[in-house]
Amino acid sequence: MNNVFKKLIYKFIWITGIPFFIRRFVQKKKVTILLFHELKPQSAEKIIKILQKKYQIISLQTYVKACREHDGNMLPDRALILTFDDGYISNYKLYPVFQKYNIPWTIFLCAGIVGTNRKFWFKVEIESEDRNELRRLTFKELNMLDEKVFDVKNEYPTPQALTDKQIMEMKPTVDMQAHTMFHPFLTSCSDSEAEYEIRESKEVLQKKYGLDVNAFSYPIGDYSEREINFVKEAGFECALTVDCGFNDIETDPFRLRRLSVNDTDDKYELLVKASGVWAYVRNIFSKN
Repeated sequence: MNNVFKKLIYKFIWITGIPFFIRRFVQKKKVTILLFHELKPQSAEKIIKILQKKYQIISLQTYVKACREHDGNMLPDRALILTFDDGYISNYKLYPVFQKYNIPWTIFLCAGIVGTNRKFWFKVEIESEDRNELRRLTFKELNMLDEKVFDVKNEYPTPQALTDKQIMEMKPTVDMQAHTMFHPFLTSCSDSEAEYEIRESKEVLQKKYGLDVNAFSYPIGDYSEREINFVKEAGFECALTVDCGFNDIETDPFRLRRLSVNDTDDKYELLVKASGVWAYVRNIFSKN
């Protein structure tokens, strides 16, 4: 589906009024969590202006506290949380924008990659491999695909993730949480690998940067009961998935739902995806 056709579909769905209906009546008493990765600064400013008119943007920690105290009155109507996965170095350019508008946001950091010149495995060129098939591989097997191209211990000329200096500068006003050490497919890891990736990411971020780490994000949204148990044992209060839907204080804190908006700054695409309509439509077509 080409981009022009997609834009027309998003605008058509928006014109139908369905996103407005969902926002007005379904999301009113729910908490919506959006997922971003590498927004550009001009896009961030645009989406903030759009979302501020439709939702009440709150911090993830405000929601966590409301759940901890089981007090729904702490949450405004149409509450919205902005999250970014991985901790890309480009996120630093967003810092002045969020500061300007005084908007809370959460970045989930890969603790073994931030502060280094290591690469994310999915950001390298891996020839003759279907990336969809990579989900079936263990993390050790991923490392062996092409050791000349990717090894978790390799350091490269430039960083892909946030630097130590950037993290410390952002620390006072940006909520930074854990996203494993090296971003593996957790469900393909052995018990010891999965437990290490989850537990160590929390410990490293707390010891190295003095962060208050209580939230975890499952890489690629992959998780099972095993990963949930490891997250609980590591002392996290909640964990975020990419399961579609909304949340409230009764939602399982270790299965919090998020909606991916694909780093778009297109008004219609953003509002359609933030309403959950697009995820619903996509799920219907994927089953057919």
